[in-house]
Amino acid sequence: MEHYQVITMSDRVALSFTKSMRFFADTFFQKRYGHRAVVLETVAGVPGMVAGMWTHLMSLRQMRHGYGPKIRTLLAEAENERMHLMTFIEIAKPNRFERYLVLFAQAIFWNVFFIIYVFFPRTAHRIVGYFEEEAVYSYTEYLKEIDEGRTPNIPAPQIAIDYWKLPVNATLRDVVLVVREDEAGHRDTNHAFANEYDRPKAN
Repeated sequence: MEHYQVITMSDRVALSFTKSMRFFADTFFQKRYGHRAVVLETVAGVPGMVAGMWTHLMSLRQMRHGYGPKIRTLLAEAENERMHLMTFIEIAKPNRFERYLVLFAQAIFWNVFFIIYVFFPRTAHRIVGYFEEEAVYSYTEYLKEIDEGRTPNIPAPQIAIDYWKLPVNATLRDVVLVVREDEAGHRDTNHAFANEYDRPKAN
């Protein structure tokens, strides 16, 4: 799935929200993709945790099983995004201002996304699907910067080598490739979760 075409008003709201976030990232970071990754991966680590937590609590309230696979998928997504952040901290070495920006972005986005997920879960998953589409695009642009020599293809940090089981001589390019693959998987998963809300409920 490359791009989910807008069908409903919910999709349109989700895409507009995502494009507004993209505008901010493009304006603030431009082609500083490593620093962009640090801030955006902080935000990207929020939805899986919020959605996993809320789905877990919903299962407890309803005293119903069957939510386990979704909860595990969402929490694994949050952990994966956290590892993206840990990796790019080693690569980009964020300054003090960017670290404060991370705190601010996370505090705002956690609360906004929580409200959206509680009342409009379909829209929330669609937002994440579109976020991840933009992430795939950004990492593709990052690869282009590396391949064309504008960003040094430095050795991969050890945390990335250990997490993705990369070769010991892996480089930044190898890291960006595996991160982009992760984001594509999150894109497809969240679009699929959003689509589930369109299916008729079984009696």
